[in-house]
Amino acid sequence: MKKLTVIVKPGDREDVIRIMESCAVYGVMETDITGYGNQKGYRVMYRGMLSGPNVLMKCKFETIGDDRTIELLQGFLKKKLCTGSIGDGKIFVEKVADVIRIRTGQHGEEAM
Repeated sequence: MKKLTVIVKPGDREDVIRIMESCAVYGVMETDITGYGNQKGYRVMYRGMLSGPNVLMKCKFETIGDDRTIELLQGFLKKKLCTGSIGDGKIFVEKVADVIRIRTGQHGEEAM
C-alpha cells in the first residue's frame, strides 16, 4: 500500500477529483492549505501594514491505495496537471506500513 499526496492550485481541484474517481480510490481527504515554495507568494496588506508570510492558496489531496492504483494515479495526474509553469504542484508518494479500521480492528487492505 502507498499514500499519495497531491498539492495543486485551487483551479485544478476538479481535475484531481475527477482523476481520483476514475481510478476508484477508496477515499480522498481534501484540505485547503496555504504556503509557498519556489513560487514564493504574496503578502497581505492589513491596516496599512504588510503582514504575515508570503503565501499562496493551494489544495492538498491525500489517498491510500494499492501500488498499481497509485502508479496509475501518478501517471494520469502528471499528464493532466503539467503545464510546464512554476506552481503546477507536487506529488508525494509514501509507503504505508499498515492501516487499521478502528471500529472493527481490521488491518491492511481489508481495512480500506
